Amino acid sequence: MEPETTPITANGYHQIEQEIERLKATKPAAIKRLAEAAALGDRSENAEYSESKRALGQLKGRIHFLTKQLQYSEIVTPADDETIEIGKTVTIQFLDDGEEETFEIVGKPEADVNLNKISLVSPIGAALLGSAVGETVTVTAPEFSYKVKILKVTLS
Repeated sequence: MEPETTPITANGYHQIEQEIERLKATKPAAIKRLAEAAALGDRSENAEYSESKRALGQLKGRIHFLTKQLQYSEIVTPADDETIEIGKTVTIQFLDDGEEETFEIVGKPEADVNLNKISLVSPIGAALLGSAVGETVTVTAPEFSYKVKILKVTLS
């Protein structure tokens, strides 16, 4: 049985690749710090050694995690139409207060609400997926439901 892949935009994939390369570039310095701390003597009471070892472990863990994300990711290229899918920028209007919001639908690994990047598996992302301009969609969040109208859909 093949493992399930996670959809991701090409931009998100490349950002993860860049982070892996950046982290790999810092690894030799982390190894050097650990070796220098180990040379200071008794490791059982050496806080610098313990901290350096923990930092190196976290660095290795992050590289491993990101590598696995890429391994199980599938780059999705969106169609140039008005149907909502990963890689599209969407403008919606909340029908309860008339407020408008624009965000990009992205894969789970690249979601970042601070950058207006909403995961396709989030409640709003999942509700909008496959819908088109002019449609009204009900979003079911954990605590309540609300309706939004799709105003605009473009390629990101």
